[in-house]
Amino acid sequence: MTPEALLGGFTNAPVQSALAFRSALEALARPGTLHNLTGALPPPPMSKAAGVLVLTLCDGTTPVHLAGPHDCAQVRDWITFHTGAPLVAADKAIFAIGTWAALQPLDRYAIGQPDYPDRSVTLIAELRALTQTGPRLTGPGIKTEARLSLPETAAFAQNRLQFPLGFDCFVTAADLVAGLPRSTKVEAA
Repeated sequence: MTPEALLGGFTNAPVQSALAFRSALEALARPGTLHNLTGALPPPPMSKAAGVLVLTLCDGTTPVHLAGPHDCAQVRDWITFHTGAPLVAADKAIFAIGTWAALQPLDRYAIGQPDYPDRSVTLIAELRALTQTGPRLTGPGIKTEARLSLPETAAFAQNRLQFPLGFDCFVTAADLVAGLPRSTKVEAA
């Protein structure tokens, strides 16, 4: 483990994690809304928002999969030191973190079972930018419609067809996060 792995965590964990948890819940409850997540400085290529989600939602019982460039020694050491989360293969993950391209193919992740739909993965997809433009979002938590700069439309539309099974997703860029639960209907702009 490198000395850098010891840095970049919460400085006031009880307060920062409570605020971050509230923002994460708001993001999922109101798909398409953008929320700031700060307080962590994870190693590259992980964004601040993704790092804060990991510190808030993961612990020693939360299997995490790192995809593509995120699967590097610095990120592995940082997550292991700050959360104790075990790093696992994609099919065993509760959380999977990486760029949208690196997270592919999506069929390797758990989508739950009819009697336990909650036994599915939550993706943390890192984007270069995150804006309230792009595909049209409708469904629970959205008054009329919302827009979000998603990396694609087809995978999210297909995911919605599996409901109540499927994956949930946080999309992050820099210190911004938006939630996209499996119940959200996604249509091309």
